[in-house]
Order: sequence, then structure tokens, then C-alpha cells
Amino acid sequence: MKISARNQLSGTVTSVNEGAAIANVEIDVNGQRLVASITVEAVRELGLKEGAAVTAIVKASDVLLATD
Repeated sequence: MKISARNQLSGTVTSVNEGAAIANVEIDVNGQRLVASITVEAVRELGLKEGAAVTAIVKASDVLLATD
């Protein structure tokens, strides 16, 4: 699959926590924890489960930075 988005992070699913409609999918990206909130339907369609290899694609109009 080719996609124009440049912010792509490859990782491994470490857990899937399903709610009534939304699931939080935790991904290990080179030792960093990333959480994606997606529909339960999408989790099932993609067959996401612990240990699955995934690519997180980040599309955002703004990136905010903060310091102490």
C-alpha cells in the first residue's frame, strides 16, 4: 500500500482494550508507547491483537509543544 502521509511509525501492538464502541490500541514504537483510539469495528476488521505488526499513520493539522 502506498500513502502520501509522511508521518508513519512502525510498531507492534502490545494491547487492545475494547469499550462499547471505541478501542484503545497500545503500540510499541521502538520502546515508545503510542495509543490509538479507533472503533471496535475497525479493530475487528483489521484483526488487531497483541503481537500484530502495524504502521501508525499520523495526520494532524497542528502539532503542539510544551516545556516545564
